[in-house]
Amino acid sequence: MPQILIKLIEHLQADDAGMPELAALIAKDAGMTSKILAVANSSAYHRPGRSVGLEQSLVSLGTDMIKTLVISESVFQTFSSFPHSGSTDLRGFWKTSLTAAVIARDIAKAMDYPHVEEAYLAGLLHNVGRLALLATAPKEYAVNFMARDDEALCAVEQRTLQITHSEAGAWLIERWHLDSFLADSVLYHHEPAARLESAHPLIRIVRLAHLLCCHRDEQGAIDDAVRLCGLDRERLAAVVQTAARQVAKAADQLGIDLSGADDVVAPPACAAAPPDPVQQRLSEEVRNMVLVSEMGQTFARQQGEAGLLDSITRSARILFDFDATAVLLENPTGHALVGAAGGEQQQRLAEFAVPLAGGGPLAGAALQRRLACVGRGDAALGIAEEQLLRILASDTLVCLPLVAGQRCLGLLVGGARAWQVPGYLKRERFLQAFGHQAAAALETAMSERGHARRQLAHVAEEYREASRRVVHEVNNPLSIIKNYLSVLDSKLARQEPVLGEMAILNEEIDRVGQLVGGLADLQPSETARATDAARVAAEVLRLFRATDFVPASVQIVARMHDQPAEVEADADMLKQVLVNLVKNAVEAMPAGGTVEIANRGHVNRERRLYLELCVSDTGPGLSAEVLANLFAPVRSAKDGAHHGLGLSIVHGLVKKMQGMISCRSGRNGTSFEILLPARSGNSQPSGVQTRAMDPV
Repeated sequence: MPQILIKLIEHLQADDAGMPELAALIAKDAGMTSKILAVANSSAYHRPGRSVGLEQSLVSLGTDMIKTLVISESVFQTFSSFPHSGSTDLRGFWKTSLTAAVIARDIAKAMDYPHVEEAYLAGLLHNVGRLALLATAPKEYAVNFMARDDEALCAVEQRTLQITHSEAGAWLIERWHLDSFLADSVLYHHEPAARLESAHPLIRIVRLAHLLCCHRDEQGAIDDAVRLCGLDRERLAAVVQTAARQVAKAADQLGIDLSGADDVVAPPACAAAPPDPVQQRLSEEVRNMVLVSEMGQTFARQQGEAGLLDSITRSARILFDFDATAVLLENPTGHALVGAAGGEQQQRLAEFAVPLAGGGPLAGAALQRRLACVGRGDAALGIAEEQLLRILASDTLVCLPLVAGQRCLGLLVGGARAWQVPGYLKRERFLQAFGHQAAAALETAMSERGHARRQLAHVAEEYREASRRVVHEVNNPLSIIKNYLSVLDSKLARQEPVLGEMAILNEEIDRVGQLVGGLADLQPSETARATDAARVAAEVLRLFRATDFVPASVQIVARMHDQPAEVEADADMLKQVLVNLVKNAVEAMPAGGTVEIANRGHVNRERRLYLELCVSDTGPGLSAEVLANLFAPVRSAKDGAHHGLGLSIVHGLVKKMQGMISCRSGRNGTSFEILLPARSGNSQPSGVQTRAMDPV
């Protein structure tokens, strides 16, 4: 890996690195600059307007994608572009590129050219075509890479490769669709001055920078170029001297060894040894493993399924040079592949579907889990494939199955050109590895989406359960209101006072409002406060007094201590608990009996002081089966849609009051024992004194 790329990676990983510093460092590397600009100005990241500065390109890409590009570029240079790195000395290339860039920048300043950074980029990239030719044809171009950069070199390149490095660099930059004369400055940097009289200033700047960097012995050509730029020789000498120091400083900061760069001797023009196929295959596998691993980390950092799909399609277009991409995912029934909306064809892709049982190349690739390439004119081409070819505006479909474990989630379909198909078939293992990483990330995202849906369903069920409980609880005060209305009717007929009954009705109507309002909060905040349990018991007795609910054969008695029995609990909750228990006890004794609410004093349970309240009856008792599931919300034998929830509600209310409840039952009756936190400061009474309230 080249040292400058190591520095780039370290810089990108620094948390305190700002975009200006990042741009300054990347601008010192021609190959990395070309890669960043190519991606930033590709169709995946295309933005309208001028986009030639590195800083703007970095901002548009984002830190994560920059890391991916830097690492992928490093891997490509190490294992693909330079398979015989020992025979390629890049010191001369780094020095030439940095020197041309610095000189071009200083010339632009001297000419008052408004885009100084653009001139620096043009000088840095003016020989990027040599990198492109070396990466594309290392065997054919290795002996010419270190040759003198002049017209003779261009003639050899044209004869052996049918393209010069100037044309290759310009063609490469043209594909970035820059709103700039960068490509022209690269293409014409070997042109004579006579042809550049009316050329754009950037072209003349790069021509002069190239001559000062590589052809200082050609005084005539330099003089012509100086004249075209409107500079004098003294100013030019200062530019050259300053450039040498700046290049040396930059190389020192980057840790690039340029010593002896001018003395590097070009290798003899001889045929390069054929590459070792085993070593070449190993290099390819290592490169693919690193890239796939980095892609997996990038996918894992995405938020949401939409962002993940965008990252997958964008990465596929960059890595495999697809013209366009689409993702088809298996529908919930598993009978068809449907388009995942995204990119420029959101509406059409969202409505696109391919039945898996209908056959065809797309369905076959998904069912057989194999890479498939389908082009226009293929006999097996169906309507679905023709539609997708038009949507992606391509003449070939590369269908990559997204396989996670034993399941195929769908297909990643890339639009490509027919001449690219052999290359994809050679890289089938790399494509499959990319598909596995994408599928694993998609499976995780889908699992998270399912978890979110289950959470929503759980919340909805909680609301339904809360609604059922509220309906059940509201029945108690409504029953009391109904009974007291009958009492009011009889008292008003006898012209007796009804102030007490009206007060009770107001209390119960308020309680109905509180219960209904509780639906707004599934888990209301705990607001424990001091409550006199004796007063609450008296209110419960008052509620059941003089109503038709309690038969004459049933007697309700409250036995409490003389001193106030204060507990740390909500009075309304305690009232609900006692009303439920008393009501259940009355209903359990159709033949009559006694219901007792008693204060059994204080209890120390696990180093905490509680007050024990007991609600007991003299009924027939509960069976062992009922007792075992007493506090669970089960259907009871009583009429009504919400019966069977009462004791479950009682248990929940006691727990909210930080208390405990238990039940004893036998042939002589049933008793519910409730422990509630005693009021702080209460002391254990010395004796038990009971007060019998008026029985009901």
